[in-house]
Amino acid sequence: MPGSLHVRNLDDDLIARLKRRAGRHGRSAEAEHRIILAQALAGEEGTDFLALAAELRALTKGRKHTPSQTLMREGRDER
Repeated sequence: MPGSLHVRNLDDDLIARLKRRAGRHGRSAEAEHRIILAQALAGEEGTDFLALAAELRALTKGRKHTPSQTLMREGRDER
């Protein structure tokens, strides 16, 4: 099912460069944007959650971790 993606707060220079690139390829800026995203993500694998979680645990091993309920309580208390 096709979806939509809205990108906000782009630098004017970046938009101009996207439009120039699209013009060189004979496409609209939107079509060029789709192609750039597809190319950038083509090498990405659909890594499953467990693999990502294991990678995150390895990256943060040995660090002090604050329990999520503590962070949530602090956030509520700040309101």
